[in-house]
Amino acid sequence: MPVVILAGFLGSGKTTLLNHLLHRSGGSRIGAVVNDFGAIEIDAMAVAGALGDSTVSLGNGCLCCAVDPGELDVYLERLARPETGVDVVVIEASGLAEPQELVRMLLTSELTGIVYGGLVEVVDAAEFDATRARHPEIDRHLALADLVVVNKLDRAVDGDRVLDLVGSLTDRAAVVPATYGRIDPEFLFDCRPSEERIGQLSFDDLHDPHDGEGREHEHATHLHAAYDSLSFVSDVPLDPRRLMRFLDSRSEGLYRIKGYVDLGPYDPRNRYLVHAVGRFLRFYPEPWPADGERLTQLVLIGSGIDAPALTRELQDCAHHAPHADEHGMWGVLRYVQGAEDPDEPEADPEDPEEPAEPGSAA
Repeated sequence: MPVVILAGFLGSGKTTLLNHLLHRSGGSRIGAVVNDFGAIEIDAMAVAGALGDSTVSLGNGCLCCAVDPGELDVYLERLARPETGVDVVVIEASGLAEPQELVRMLLTSELTGIVYGGLVEVVDAAEFDATRARHPEIDRHLALADLVVVNKLDRAVDGDRVLDLVGSLTDRAAVVPATYGRIDPEFLFDCRPSEERIGQLSFDDLHDPHDGEGREHEHATHLHAAYDSLSFVSDVPLDPRRLMRFLDSRSEGLYRIKGYVDLGPYDPRNRYLVHAVGRFLRFYPEPWPADGERLTQLVLIGSGIDAPALTRELQDCAHHAPHADEHGMWGVLRYVQGAEDPDEPEADPEDPEEPAEPGSAA
């Protein structure tokens, strides 16, 4: 069974792409291993069929360092059992994971029923220049990729230039343009590297000379070493006006915010999926699950963030909720696509209400 690694920097659209594949797999059954950087498994919640027996969730750390290769084998063995009916496994890595380590894990796996199916790297076209300037190691990730999805081209000012630039940084990888992660699922099955390329990677790029303290030093240089995460949960609805004040004043170091927000009486039918990458912000209303507690659940990821101060600000949003006024929702609705223009198409990044094709997804 092929095991494909789905990687990409924070907010590039990996979960969106995975959900698209699950909904549009053309009859093939996809097993998923979802790795969240924060303690709250937001991405796992957003993945279609996250409660099924074909999805494994690994939270609170990057898979490349937090999970022992033998432990990963346990999860892969579970998904590879014939009774699951899975045809291909996709590992959605944390946005701060080191792809080289993940590829190494698969190439050195002792499982006989799986084979490395390739590395898919997702790129945010709108943020690519800024991401590359901040993290030049992205070039190395692209060089390892077997398929590169240049996502969010609808938001990029000069998408053609980004496509050309990404193409120049890859080594024989296919480069596919996309919006909202919508690619042909056949790419997932066609990206498996040749035996020649696997051999080259395993020797030149994937050989691990470190162990013990040396390996710990190597992991300290990984992208995620410079980032911290904060998880916030509240069973009290948030004041929308205070929440917008918090979001509008977020520091540059607070790069990624994702999760679900309860805005209480101002929209009792819906929870709001929050999606913030850099200065980009969008809310996506979706019905509350029929079963489950109504909670605000947020994960914040950034470099040099003051976690206690951010927690106090979010707690302040909850404490002032009883004194909120209905006009406070106006700020939130400014960031709901289509809220002001009924003719503008909805573009929920996770397609939560789009039904899966029968028998196609986990």
